[in-house]
Amino acid sequence: MSPTSFTVFRLGSLPDAAVLFRRAWWVGMLCLGSVAAAAELKAVKIGSRIDVTVGGDFFTSYRFSADEKYPFFFPVNGPSGASVTSMRNGKFPHHSSLFFGCDKVNGGNYWQEGNERGQILSAGAVIVTAAGPEIVISDVCRWQRPGAEAPIRDTRRIVISAPSAALRRIDFEITLEPLLAVTIEKTNHSLFSVRMDPDLTPAMGGTLINAAGVSGEKGTFGQPSPWLACYGPRGGGEMEGLAVLQHPGNRWATAAWFTRDYGFLSPTPMYWPADGVGTRLAQGEKVTLRYRVLVFAGDPAKADFARHYSDYAARTKP
Repeated sequence: MSPTSFTVFRLGSLPDAAVLFRRAWWVGMLCLGSVAAAAELKAVKIGSRIDVTVGGDFFTSYRFSADEKYPFFFPVNGPSGASVTSMRNGKFPHHSSLFFGCDKVNGGNYWQEGNERGQILSAGAVIVTAAGPEIVISDVCRWQRPGAEAPIRDTRRIVISAPSAALRRIDFEITLEPLLAVTIEKTNHSLFSVRMDPDLTPAMGGTLINAAGVSGEKGTFGQPSPWLACYGPRGGGEMEGLAVLQHPGNRWATAAWFTRDYGFLSPTPMYWPADGVGTRLAQGEKVTLRYRVLVFAGDPAKADFARHYSDYAARTKP
């Protein structure tokens, strides 16, 4: 089976014994997850992607092909083995699972399709730590487009871990270095973003909720929040989903969120610039942004996103 393929069994189609076994497996996984040692992770570089496994199970690929608009993660598998994100579905071909990009940067578009409009090009991601309780990946990317000076170079540090059987974690740190004076006009297409698997979204009966306990696009759109989670039931009713935490030390913290009930979420400061017009960065000014992604299974109330955020916020160094 390829890393991007998976099978989801719906419990109603399984024999009774298999149903009971699978339910018992989930219960055992969730109970043992809090006390068991973290699983060993492994990373392997295959061409222009890095595949990461957790305890032998495929988790995610960091993809950095020169043909792509920007590097991104896909799939991002939950403990069930199915991806909690989706890839360029429907009328939004510029939503690539879990990614970082930005539109309207010195007249270029480093978000939507069309590499000639702007591209975030990796110099070639490197595996720093290939095996153990965590995987570390580094990457350096240049923002470029034909006929224009490159406005930004970014440096990325990605740390992937699995604290328990029911939880997987991606820590994403990116330092933006303007190579010349940069102006980012007001845009909703900016920075760290997620496109969820449709089955887990509010449009399909799932939940989108922020730290204040308000839910849905109507309640979360434009609201600053340290974290936001989206989750829903898989075929047998088990809950699975993803949460994004933005570090309080980020520039523009705590950023308001751009959300959609069809499954898009992003802390998007460039849509609400202080002057209502745009965001400016001086040449050589470095901006470091940090985000933590939690991929989880089980009762969302027991996932305790507030505690995870508190732990994350206490980390003043990457």
